[in-house]
Amino acid sequence: MAIGPTTVLSRPAGRPSASITVLGSTGSIGKSTLEVIALHAEYHVFALTANSNVPVMVEQCVRFQPRFAVMVDGQAAEQLAGELRKAGSATKVLSGAQALVEVATHPEADTVMAAIVGSAGLPPTLAAVEHSKKMLLANKEALVMAGELFMRTLAASNAVLLPIDSEHNAVFQCLPPESRLAGGDIRRQGVRKVILTASGGPFRTLPVEQFGDVTPEQACRHPNWEMGRKISVDSATMMNKGLEVIEACFLFGVGPEHVEVLIHPQSIVHSMVEYMDGSVIAHLGSPDMRIPIAYSLAWPERINSGAAFLDLTRQADLQFFAPDLERFPCLRLGMEAAARGGTAPTILNAANEVAVESFLSGKISFTDIPAIIAAVLAQMSCDQADTIDIIRQADEQARATARRIITETELGNGLSAPTG
Repeated sequence: MAIGPTTVLSRPAGRPSASITVLGSTGSIGKSTLEVIALHAEYHVFALTANSNVPVMVEQCVRFQPRFAVMVDGQAAEQLAGELRKAGSATKVLSGAQALVEVATHPEADTVMAAIVGSAGLPPTLAAVEHSKKMLLANKEALVMAGELFMRTLAASNAVLLPIDSEHNAVFQCLPPESRLAGGDIRRQGVRKVILTASGGPFRTLPVEQFGDVTPEQACRHPNWEMGRKISVDSATMMNKGLEVIEACFLFGVGPEHVEVLIHPQSIVHSMVEYMDGSVIAHLGSPDMRIPIAYSLAWPERINSGAAFLDLTRQADLQFFAPDLERFPCLRLGMEAAARGGTAPTILNAANEVAVESFLSGKISFTDIPAIIAAVLAQMSCDQADTIDIIRQADEQARATARRIITETELGNGLSAPTG
């Protein structure tokens, strides 16, 4: 999606400027972040990064003139450099995974949007926290894979962590001000539980016996949100909500028993916080990621996001249902990994990434995804996730195990879906 013309608002008196590195600028979150930045003169793009999407990166660099552009793929970096020279752009092109860390930790970048999907986003995100940046965290895998290490690093730095996932951003806004910054046990402020809402994805009412025939195109057709393909599949399996349960536990200092998931098909209530006195505070808004992005960019102030304002008179009703864990075993697997702790979330995430990639490439069926994840979890031991080396080893072993299972299994017959 191209970024169209915008009206840049004048810089408000007294509002500080910010120099921003966007990790994953060509994805859906990255594009939305640039749309919000384009509305406000006080925000400057310091660096943009992507894996290999040269056409979109050329457009973004010409428009926002960042000091650096990083392409992880070396060939794509060469192509981008040539295109930018033709366009007369002064942006310097870097390549490789280490360059992601460099632009995330550069002294001139005070804010980092972590929007790289998957485990590839962990090293630059963790490095930015170590360098005390203002972190806008859209990469949930950083917390899922290395939550204990991540939060320990955060506590030892002067970094500020603001969640971008619509659900966690909503919880953040519903909490008392003194407990919003991540890490503390929010129950000390009278919180009984965190309630994460989920749309239920495109297959909420599809008969389960038809799940085996689901195509990647159908799985990527989300009813409410515009997202990348991997995240869209995670929404269809509800693994995204399993990952978000893990993320919520680390962000808000609670156990999985204090995190509840509710199906909310309208995607208007983004999450809720229930208090000890019986009060429930909910965050409502249009299903538009520019809202949590704008909130986090300007925090503790608020700015225009460019999103449509919510008109409750046009909402026929707001529905809530308990999730069916038999229909969506990936959600159950996520909850179990959250309770197990250690490297279990790392293993879960790695197996899911391999399984989703295989599904999108047509190698396995939709129902094989949870079966592969369950098999990997059953075959691997769970260790304490104390160091980045332990986490990387668990990640690599889980990926290798998942690939072996996919190769060895007669996928024409499918794998049996895991049962509770």
